[in-house]
Amino acid sequence: MLALLLALMLTCLSVFWPPSAQAQAAPAPAAQAPAAAPAETLTPAALADLLDNPNTRQALVEALRQQANGQAPAATVTPPPETVAEPGLQERMAENLQRFLTSLAADMGQGADDLTKLASGQSLRMDGDTATHALLPLGLTAAATIVAFILLRLIALRIYTRIDGWVAHCATASTTRPLPLRVLYRRAGAILGAVAIDAAVVLLAAMAGSAAGLWGTPGRGTLDALAAIFLRAFVSVELVKVLIRTVFAVRHPHLRLLPMSDEQARYWNAWLLRVVGIAGYGTLLVAPVVATVLSPALGRLASLLIMLAVYVYAVRVIWHNRNAVRTHLEHRAVHAATFMGTRLRFLSRVWHILAIGYFTILLVLSQIDPINALPFMARATVQTLLVIGVGSLIILLLNTVLAKPIRLPHDLRRRLPLLEARVNAYVPATLRFIGWIVRIVILLLILDAWHAFDLSRWLASDGGAAAIRMVLNIAIVLLIATLAWTVIASVIEHRLSQSEGRGMPSARERTLLALFRNAALIVIVTMTLMVLLSQIGIDVGPLIAGAGVVGLAIGFGAQKLVQDIITGVFIQLENGMNENDVVEVAGVFGTVEKMTIRSVGIRTLDGGYHLVPFSSVDVVANHMRDFSYHLGEYTIAHRESVDDAIEHMRAAFAELTADPVLGPEILEDMTVAGVTAVNDKGVTIRVLIKTTPGMQWAVQRGYNRLLKKHFDAAGIELPYPHTVVYFGQDKRGHAPAANVVMQAERPDEGESAAAPGQTRRALKPARRSDDKSDVLGNELELRDEPPRD
Repeated sequence: MLALLLALMLTCLSVFWPPSAQAQAAPAPAAQAPAAAPAETLTPAALADLLDNPNTRQALVEALRQQANGQAPAATVTPPPETVAEPGLQERMAENLQRFLTSLAADMGQGADDLTKLASGQSLRMDGDTATHALLPLGLTAAATIVAFILLRLIALRIYTRIDGWVAHCATASTTRPLPLRVLYRRAGAILGAVAIDAAVVLLAAMAGSAAGLWGTPGRGTLDALAAIFLRAFVSVELVKVLIRTVFAVRHPHLRLLPMSDEQARYWNAWLLRVVGIAGYGTLLVAPVVATVLSPALGRLASLLIMLAVYVYAVRVIWHNRNAVRTHLEHRAVHAATFMGTRLRFLSRVWHILAIGYFTILLVLSQIDPINALPFMARATVQTLLVIGVGSLIILLLNTVLAKPIRLPHDLRRRLPLLEARVNAYVPATLRFIGWIVRIVILLLILDAWHAFDLSRWLASDGGAAAIRMVLNIAIVLLIATLAWTVIASVIEHRLSQSEGRGMPSARERTLLALFRNAALIVIVTMTLMVLLSQIGIDVGPLIAGAGVVGLAIGFGAQKLVQDIITGVFIQLENGMNENDVVEVAGVFGTVEKMTIRSVGIRTLDGGYHLVPFSSVDVVANHMRDFSYHLGEYTIAHRESVDDAIEHMRAAFAELTADPVLGPEILEDMTVAGVTAVNDKGVTIRVLIKTTPGMQWAVQRGYNRLLKKHFDAAGIELPYPHTVVYFGQDKRGHAPAANVVMQAERPDEGESAAAPGQTRRALKPARRSDDKSDVLGNELELRDEPPRD
């Protein structure tokens, strides 16, 4: 079951994994010599394609037979064009799965035969003397390396203790929390120094072992192959252990990279060192030695068994500690900043999946390329951690910039009030865009580190150059569009704002500038979308042509809309009305609240909002253009003198001009047009008062009040309706006598006498219902008054 699982993982990874240098450099069989290309240039896939084609296989067989008979080959074997086609994904997976299972079955069979021979006392590749002679340089090199490593490690541990104490003293001497940058720099330098010392110990021990191996190798000129294998394994494994010891630093907590307790550090440090030691020395040392001394099949089987055991052990430990690590990370996320807290929470949920995937890749690589598997994993791990660290630092800096709003100078904010809000809206969006680009680059670099994506090759390819060019073009287009809109909007805001050198803009300026701003926004957005679509590879020609056809159809089908727009444009150009003007349009009288290129919104006196399309506008009556007039026509009784009434009218106007509120709104002296009508009602006199725009109604109300007061004081009678009363008569022409009743004497009621024909009654509060529910009614509480006759 484990072998089948490994086969599936090998198949999936080998589909995307490039062949190793060792596999590419492997010599081809002698039977490949007659092929068209040299044997060393044929890849396994190309050779399989050649043999899979019947015609090519037959030609190859004939060429080999001719060469065996001493004849020159009749023709060069050239594969047909269809044989070099790249196989599909399913074909490659099936081929790799079949190849691995075949190789595994062959190794198991050969291994069983080799074990049988060993059990019977037969030698495989070396007899006892030869093996002892071959293993002597290896043992001498290993002994010298291990002794040198132990001695140097003891010396380095004393140095680590002094460095750890120095870092602890610097942290204790600082009284501020969090620690200042100076202390953090010293700690980082101490950690890097410890890493350098630990790596130097490994290299010096390897040099000592190499010298011992050269001394013990016959000939004393070249290093024995097995000794070289040991030194390569020692350097690779111990450098990985250097990184692990740097992260956990069991004996020196102040040099520890990750914040954790000593107990946790010891647990994970021992576990990882054990896994790396077994996997590294097993695949890089034990398997090659077994393959050299015994047989290659046993070496491959030993490597497979060691890695399967390591994989099962690692997965078991990871799964057992998944909840404990998740709890620890979530606890750290609570006390961390927002940026780190979010990432720690995400890592706490997926860390075990990432760890199991990591060991899965190690298992697969150890079977694909056992020599380079562990160095590759170390290199990819370091590159991944470095990329994540640098990328997180960049994103953290971007988030720090986002957290601080941009403050413009006071004078600039006064002249362009919305510029600061607009900049604070643009800059965060730009920084977020840059942040996403950084995240994409981080992802690509991580994939490149694990050979899942060849970033350098992609950048050198036409597709990569086109993608980068497209991103740059999109960024430039967005930048130009943003700058254009910012400049246009800022200029319009500057014109709409009140400055010291000039007053507020006129209503026409405000209306036209608002319309121009909307039109500019539509044009910029439309052009930007068209350019962006063209940059991402979409042909905008059909879109433009389609838009023209659709526009023509809309023009025919929506004539009212076209009429609205055309009429609205001309009304604006002719300055027919502006916002806050009092107009009468299409039978609607009110104040203009909003104007677009298609319609006008009018608020009437009763509070209703009327949306009038410009196609319905035949006549625009603007009551606020340049100046206004109060046109008043006042009727007096026939018995009154017209000249006296005009004098009192002028007196009321003189009092009106002295009013502090309405007086400044009057532009000229009152014009008395004279008597405009003499009829049965009375004599009508017309006056004209010129006012500022929109103040004619206020002046009218004030003048009417004063005129009534002056007429009352002068006793000038406003006419009542005249009625002829006919009492009737009989056929002889005699009329009955009028029944006239003289009014009885009444007490003086002051200024509260009842009007003729009216009977005053006291208002009584309306009765409420028994259930005391809310019922609208008369709730006035009036004093009781007896009814008057």
